[in-house]
Amino acid sequence: MPPDPFGTAALRRAVLDAWSASPARLREDANAEEDLVRGGYRDRWFVELAQNAADAGIRAGAPTTLSVRTDGTELVVGNTGAPLDAAGVASLASLRASAKRGPDEAVVGRFGVGFAAVLDLGDAPRVVTRIADGVVGVAFDRSRTYDEVLALGGAVADEARRRGPDGVPALRLVWPAEDTDLPDDVTTAVRVPLAKPADELLDQVRAEARDLLLALPGLGAVEVEGRGRLERHDDGGGRVTVGGVVWTTLRCGGELPPELRHDEAGRDALAVEDRGRTRWEGLWAWTPGADPHDVLYAPTPTAEGTTLPARLVVTVPLDADRRRVRPGRLTTHVLRAAAAHLPELVAALAPADRTRFVPGHGLPASEVDAVLQEAATDALRRAAWLP
Repeated sequence: MPPDPFGTAALRRAVLDAWSASPARLREDANAEEDLVRGGYRDRWFVELAQNAADAGIRAGAPTTLSVRTDGTELVVGNTGAPLDAAGVASLASLRASAKRGPDEAVVGRFGVGFAAVLDLGDAPRVVTRIADGVVGVAFDRSRTYDEVLALGGAVADEARRRGPDGVPALRLVWPAEDTDLPDDVTTAVRVPLAKPADELLDQVRAEARDLLLALPGLGAVEVEGRGRLERHDDGGGRVTVGGVVWTTLRCGGELPPELRHDEAGRDALAVEDRGRTRWEGLWAWTPGADPHDVLYAPTPTAEGTTLPARLVVTVPLDADRRRVRPGRLTTHVLRAAAAHLPELVAALAPADRTRFVPGHGLPASEVDAVLQEAATDALRRAAWLP
């Protein structure tokens, strides 16, 4: 049996005891995981792993390099930065308890559910990391979980049989990894047996890498096997270069007004583990040729369409899957406050480029876009920015 520095035996025992005491808990965990994989986290495996890599870079105090490669049988997504720790392992093996807590504005992950996105790649992911004592890892396996539940016997085993081998959670039971192969140039790697064509996965990474490098300052470079390396360079003066494309940028931010922290029914606009936040942070970015039919980034891409000529990356309250903005007075305030800074970005552009911001957007692409259009138009009317 491999060493168990992360205490996985105790984590497994706690979950199995809970399932034995109440087979409904097994159903609940399985259904919740399935909802995540089929719903909000569908097709987001690289977004979520890039976000985790960026957070590891922030914790280490330097932008991380993310590499994606194959070894013939597995997809290997590795990153530099802070290694995985015991709290991180416990988070991976839970559905809703993130190890990323507190008021740190830079760290992206909050809800502890994003790792479920890797199940789109396969049912047996491993995470291998380099710690002071050497290289160690943890493993998940849906079929192994099924066998463990059957071994419990009783009502919970009957429930597992009703659901079948594919119907139990893959990420609730965690074991020490027996295979801890780790590339020399990374600190942590997620390894998943290939269930999809490798070229398809690598092409997806290359297509999504540019936007994530712009949105995630903790991500310094993405290297894709056979498809080159993209780097992010921030000159600190309003220019961010990603893979040779130069973006004119403007950072903005402000305090979250206490009087807007609750809605009309008295409910807090922020999730419980997010309530340490006191500020919002934003980034406006523009480059020639950018698609005007974009989405809001918060900071990873949401499903909220936008039509302004510039991209907005901003911290707003989100639903758990981070695809949709949570509506409310606080969200509206942050969107309007960010839009008020748009003329500052426009004034930094060449005169010929500024005319693209003359109001005339047509129908909004979403409720978020409607707020941004109205607030941006009002801000542009009040500022001197036209050449």
